Amino acid sequence: MKIERICILGGSGFVGTYLVSLLAARGLKVRVLSHRRETAKALILLPTVEVVEANVHDQHELVRHFRGMDAVINLVGILHESRVGRVDLPGARRGDFQKIHVELPRKVIHACGESGVHRLLHMSALGAHPNSRSAYQRSKGIAEALVREAGMQHVEHENWYLNGPKFIHGYGLDVTIFRPSVIFGRGDSFLSMFARLLRVFPVLPLANASARFAPVHVEDVARAFADSLDNPSTYGQTYELCGPRVYTLQELVSYVGEVTGKPRSIIPLGDQLSYLQAWAMEFKPGRKLMTRDNFFAMCMDNVCSGGWPSVFDFQPAALEAIAPEYLRAETPRARYEGYRERAHR
Repeated sequence: MKIERICILGGSGFVGTYLVSLLAARGLKVRVLSHRRETAKALILLPTVEVVEANVHDQHELVRHFRGMDAVINLVGILHESRVGRVDLPGARRGDFQKIHVELPRKVIHACGESGVHRLLHMSALGAHPNSRSAYQRSKGIAEALVREAGMQHVEHENWYLNGPKFIHGYGLDVTIFRPSVIFGRGDSFLSMFARLLRVFPVLPLANASARFAPVHVEDVARAFADSLDNPSTYGQTYELCGPRVYTLQELVSYVGEVTGKPRSIIPLGDQLSYLQAWAMEFKPGRKLMTRDNFFAMCMDNVCSGGWPSVFDFQPAALEAIAPEYLRAETPRARYEGYRERAHR
């Protein structure tokens, strides 16, 4: 069956915005479920895109919005919890990772089964594993197990790490899981965050400075999703998505400083000081930049076990070819020049 109608959860987010725009450019009809319609204003203008306000945590609403769709894409994810919990113990207090990374995918799977949708694409992350020390990676790993079992016809074995029902019934869905490394691009919350920090601090103490990443461009991630929709060879597969080069965190921060004209002294912190910095930043007022759970996640390299998946007939873009354009645009001088250009001076 040719896929022409897609429902996307998380379509107004960083990756979702790029993916929805790409699918619309290919002439596909896209329904974006959003808790607030105004957060997806840029998508409303696209001719084949429908933005619908919905409570994605209500399974009955999901069933209603999935009906008539050919595929569902779940991009919903968070990096930090505002309500902390444990996802590894059945009787533990539920946190945001549990709600968004485990319970929501479970509802999406059941809604697909009840509404007759057979194609499901799911966003996970490198390092996802139900036994990870990081609650983020644990929750992502449990979700992967749920999605894989959704691709089976019927599963009746007990999964000790799944909260809630002990038996998962497969729906025979055509599932594909994506596990990207850190994603960069205009509007990201990774390189852009360090660009902001380097503008403020003359010296930057850096936790987990030796952590390794293989940054992948957001447009390459979006294209991998889009190219998989109608490709039967991707059914039942899990794809790691990484850029062409591996960097340490310190190398990435130094590169951002060079590109933005703000080279700074970077002080790599050892494990104990890294943990203390993460602890302090976790409890500071305002937006969280790092938590102890991030520290645990970065103790493992965020790199792919192999090269770019051969099923995709393109190669990922290099960081150096993309990042300077949008990082320099964030500098005060670049904003000033932009104002002058718009004023025709």
